[in-house]
Amino acid sequence: MKKNILFFTLTLLFFISPLYAQVNYKVGEFLKFRVHYTGLNAGFATIEVKDATLNGEKYFHIEGKGYSTGAVRVFFKVEDLYESYINTSTLKPTKFIRNIQEGGYKRNQIYYFDHANKKVKVENKKDGKIKTESIPYNAQDLLSAFYNLRNADYKKLNTGDFLNENIFLGDETLNFRLKVLGRETLKTKFGKIKAIKIRPYVQSGRIFKESESVTMWVSDDENLVPLKIKAGLMVGSLNADLNEYNNLKYPINFTK
Repeated sequence: MKKNILFFTLTLLFFISPLYAQVNYKVGEFLKFRVHYTGLNAGFATIEVKDATLNGEKYFHIEGKGYSTGAVRVFFKVEDLYESYINTSTLKPTKFIRNIQEGGYKRNQIYYFDHANKKVKVENKKDGKIKTESIPYNAQDLLSAFYNLRNADYKKLNTGDFLNENIFLGDETLNFRLKVLGRETLKTKFGKIKAIKIRPYVQSGRIFKESESVTMWVSDDENLVPLKIKAGLMVGSLNADLNEYNNLKYPINFTK
């Protein structure tokens, strides 16, 4: 199993960001995804919305976790924790925590965003080193990017549209480009549901077979909940499916 498989799963689940119209999620929302690697139950990823106060201001505290299970965990242990603090007024991240272990790969960092000055301070908790990087004004972190998507007007996502997102992670800004492929009915464990099919363009050669190796589906409603992701990897394949959900802001319509 390739290093950072779960990281890329979370990236692909959390990265689209059209202009928001309103906040389409609420405190208490919980999503859980089952991850399979080449047919094996590889683990789970969860995302939960909490509330918090920083410097007297209200924030959405988004907590994302990922962990490997079963046979996969024996030879590839994954324990990931991501936390984002999104200002409820600006809907931009102020603080991002990345504490991950994926096999022998480990990172424990805190990012402090200064959007006014287009800077982010990165604190490495392992050695105490701090560095400052430049970012675009609209930069997001891994989790806040996902919730930008959730605030979009789903009715304005049309077949053939291209969307772009700037996500700062590690020590660089990652530029993601996505294409809306269309709408279709998707079969899930909860029943059938209308979905928007999306093609994220990824870097080929390291993790993914081709730049068009990934396809994902999100609910065709105000929730824009990720439902499924399929990816062809250099070694094996990856699938992730919505396995559990609670406290969505809007009703979600699954049918028999």
